[in-house]
Amino acid sequence: MPVISVTLLPGYDEGTEERLVQRLALAARSVIAAPAAGTTSFVMHANTYQRDGRVVRKGGAPHPDASALVGDFLARVEARELDAARQLLAPGFVMRFPGGALMTRLEELLAWARERYQRVAKRIERIDESWGDGVTTVHCSGTLHGVLLDGFAFEGVRFIDRFEVVGGLILRQEVWNDLAEVRPRAV
Repeated sequence: MPVISVTLLPGYDEGTEERLVQRLALAARSVIAAPAAGTTSFVMHANTYQRDGRVVRKGGAPHPDASALVGDFLARVEARELDAARQLLAPGFVMRFPGGALMTRLEELLAWARERYQRVAKRIERIDESWGDGVTTVHCSGTLHGVLLDGFAFEGVRFIDRFEVVGGLILRQEVWNDLAEVRPRAV
C-alpha cells in the first residue's frame, strides 16, 4: 500500500495542506490498485532549504481550489454579477456553447441566451477535477431548468460544462446539453 510524504516550507494554510494530501492519495490510487483505507499521505515541514545556491524559507503560492472557482463563476453569472465573474477569467478566455456558439465576453453569452430563454438555471449534481501540467480541468454536470422564449417550461435537461483553469483563472468553458431534445416538444 502506498505511503506518500511531502515536505513543505512554511506559509501554507491548513486547507491547502489538506487538499494536497487528498490529491496525492488520489493520484497514487489512479496508478496503483490500492484501497483508500490502505493509502497514507502526510505533510512534513521544513523551515529552510537550499536549491541552486539560494536559501529558500517560504514556499510558492497555492492555487485556488479550481472546483470552488468554477462554482463561484457559475453562481456569479447566474446572478448577473458580471464584474465579479469577469475577475475569475484569464486573459484570452473563450467559451463555446451548443450549436458551436463561440464567445469571449460574458455580455455575448447573455445576448445569446436572451434569444433562447426567458430564464435558465443549473442544478449542479457533480463536479470532477483532473490535473495536467499547468492546467486543471473541471467537469461540472447536472440538470437545466427554465422557460424557453415561447413559454415552454423545461426541467431535468442534462448538461456538462468543461472548464480549463490555468494560473487560478478560467481560460476556457465548453458547454454541452440535451436541450435540443426537449425543444421539438415545445412546438
